Amino acid sequence: MDVGPRAPGPQARAGSHSRAPGAATRAQFTSAHSAEDQHRSALQGLIQGRVLLLTICAAGIGGTFQFGYNLSIISAPTWHIQEFTNETWQARTGRPLPDHLVLLVWSLIVSLFPLGGLSGALLAGPMAITLGRKKSLLVNNVFVVVAAILFGFSRKAGSFEMIMLGRLLTGVNAGVSMNIQPMYLGESAPKELRGAVAMSSAIFTALGIVMGQVVGLRELLGGPQAWPLLLASCLVPGVLQLASLPLLPESPRYLLIDRGDTEACVAALKRLRGDRDVARELEEIEEERAACQGRRIQRPWELFLDPALRRQVTSLVVLGSAMELCGNDSVYAYASSIFLEARVPGEKVQYATIGTGSCELFAVLVSSSFHWMPYLAMSCIFAFILSFGIGPAGVTGILATELFDQMARPAAYVVCGVLMWTMLFLVGLGFPFIRESLSHFLYVPFIGVCICGAIYTGLFLPETKGKTFLEISKELHRLNLPRPAQGPMWTSPKVITSTGL
Repeated sequence: MDVGPRAPGPQARAGSHSRAPGAATRAQFTSAHSAEDQHRSALQGLIQGRVLLLTICAAGIGGTFQFGYNLSIISAPTWHIQEFTNETWQARTGRPLPDHLVLLVWSLIVSLFPLGGLSGALLAGPMAITLGRKKSLLVNNVFVVVAAILFGFSRKAGSFEMIMLGRLLTGVNAGVSMNIQPMYLGESAPKELRGAVAMSSAIFTALGIVMGQVVGLRELLGGPQAWPLLLASCLVPGVLQLASLPLLPESPRYLLIDRGDTEACVAALKRLRGDRDVARELEEIEEERAACQGRRIQRPWELFLDPALRRQVTSLVVLGSAMELCGNDSVYAYASSIFLEARVPGEKVQYATIGTGSCELFAVLVSSSFHWMPYLAMSCIFAFILSFGIGPAGVTGILATELFDQMARPAAYVVCGVLMWTMLFLVGLGFPFIRESLSHFLYVPFIGVCICGAIYTGLFLPETKGKTFLEISKELHRLNLPRPAQGPMWTSPKVITSTGL
């Protein structure tokens, strides 16, 4: 007879109680396993960030840092090198060198740096294609080593020609690194960090400028006896790069698209990213590789003839020119004379010059009859440099990486480098004459350049944040070559021209 469901017996009740600790144990194990996975994921993210950070530092210390460093250290020993030139000539010929010829030799020493940079920019494209991005940066240090030897022994050898040749070689080094470093880092960084990584080139340039100004102080290596060591100190960043960069991966895009080495590309991606999203990024690189198949590496002059690259080339030329023609680099080159005209005491000028690199206002400056005028002049100069660093200095360097695909990117950097060094030379040459003719209004022409560059950027430069290289390339191709509107065929009688609109 069915008496209905019975209550569980004592053994059953005991069993139900005995299963509860087991379920709790499994839940604890699952929770611990999940926590372990999160810890492992965080550790992989930390390792990924560390490898990418080391890559940025290793490329930057021997790259744009060298450019900024060699750009600024030459101002400290100006009088010492001119005096050495005169003494050397007198020892050779028995009579002193006329002042205008001493100034000519000094002008050549200074101007050979951008001339070498122009030569380096022309070398950068072929080096990046033949040797790869990382090896090009490593081989580039040969120029620094030879230059440091020439600088270090120039005084003992009694040869100012060794200084001239050394400046030419440091310019070649800067020209190569200014092109290849942003290319290498832009191709190695994930798309969500590409903008931040691009800014590192400008950061290392500013670091090099500040460090060169600090090391060039009279209390350090800016004295009359130590200037050969000051010029030769460019060897230190080169040695640091030679010691660190070989331990880091090559550009994954170069490995797959240029060399066709899938295994090396995957290995480089895993080192830079960990195990996260490697397959997705590898697929995106494969798509870009497929888009580049059947095409050869483009030459610099071919960029101007390709209608599909019209907007990219125009943006590169306009914004690259605006970066140099805005007059920022002239502040570094002629800061001493500008501060003297602003009535900053002569003995404090070297410290104020450091402020152009670090944008810090030094309290040691002594006021004049209008105590706020020197500070106002310095504040305006510092604000100008800060705005340059926030915008053009960091963004313009990455334009060639983001706007051009793998086949056109090396040629684009050659064009960008030639443009930059040519403009740098012209601005440096013409700035004294502009200052002489316009006096207090000398920056009015540069303001016009800045306004034009801002207008062009707002109207014509597409946003690239968060996009893959292939997505950027497709968008630019659509803008360069818009398709005609597809509509129904007109079958009525011919339209009268005057009413066609």
